[in-house]
Amino acid sequence: MNKTPDGTYKVPVIPIERIRTILPYFESVSAGFPSPADDYVEEKLSLDRYLIKNPASTFFLRVSGTSMTGAGIYPNDILIVDRSLEPKNKDVVIALIDGELTVKRFIKANNKFYLKPENPDFKPIEIPQDREFMIWGVITNVIHKPYEL
Repeated sequence: MNKTPDGTYKVPVIPIERIRTILPYFESVSAGFPSPADDYVEEKLSLDRYLIKNPASTFFLRVSGTSMTGAGIYPNDILIVDRSLEPKNKDVVIALIDGELTVKRFIKANNKFYLKPENPDFKPIEIPQDREFMIWGVITNVIHKPYEL
């Protein structure tokens, strides 16, 4: 992330136009015994329409680090972030703190704000009044490959 001469930050994003694809969609898949009748139900699914509610204010970021593994967010996952959403208590957000972007759970408690990791190896960050702090957006979806347990 780079700071521009006017003091704002430039975030590298993947343009939404690059994912506009209509794909085959089968109604369901059994996690138990297969159902032969479901093999032939097909519709079309637009991933951008399903995953992105506000295209003009949505961007993607790739995760690095392990502070959010307890929330199912792993290194190299892609986060779908909506900047038009007002963050609510306990939302997972992208925050800008002291010039650095981070993904954490936003906590409001006792008139204080915290950024809480979802990994016990990391400590919550209290946000004092004198720190540079801004919520960039709210995580709406996480894209990752299945992981081996």
